[in-house]
Amino acid sequence: MRCLTGPCSYKLREKASVFLTELHPADTPEARAAILMKLRKRDFDATHHCSAWREGAPVRAQGSEDDGEPSGTAGPPMLRVLEGEALTDLLAVCIRWYGGTKLGTGGLVRAYTEGLQGAIAEAQRQGLFQTIRILRTGHIRVAADQAHLPFSVLGLFPDAEILGQDFDGSNAILHVRLAPERTAALDHAWRERSRGGKVVWE
Repeated sequence: MRCLTGPCSYKLREKASVFLTELHPADTPEARAAILMKLRKRDFDATHHCSAWREGAPVRAQGSEDDGEPSGTAGPPMLRVLEGEALTDLLAVCIRWYGGTKLGTGGLVRAYTEGLQGAIAEAQRQGLFQTIRILRTGHIRVAADQAHLPFSVLGLFPDAEILGQDFDGSNAILHVRLAPERTAALDHAWRERSRGGKVVWE
């Protein structure tokens, strides 16, 4: 997944209508609301302020808004673009000034889609995207006198991050973090080494 490190914009003209698409980093409802309010105030003469957003890594919430355009012709197509590009923690706003010629539902979907694709391409050109590494956290519990065993297995996983070890009575608990696609391999390796033990993933 990727997140945005700074704002950018892209302007598109379609049959006399102007579409200004802006991308803004935003990872909370409050941040998104503040950006939308600012853009509505700045471009008070625009006909529509359509938007789409995603939040979290992994994504825990997302949404879109047509803002008066025919249902499903603006916000949802924009959201599909964000999903296809695996983007999160950002707000995309497409501001339209109606030029007097109706575009029809297909034309609107195409214009809002192309506007957002153009903004994403501009952000890529400026180097404004940052890759987010998604990791899972888990722990291995063993008897205190066997506290060394998990380390022997984790030596086979140089990409694993050891977060620390603590003790709970007669047990040692080792906390680790690993990419989701690697957890099954660690599960298997630890089960073999411990003869039935398991890694508990959060």
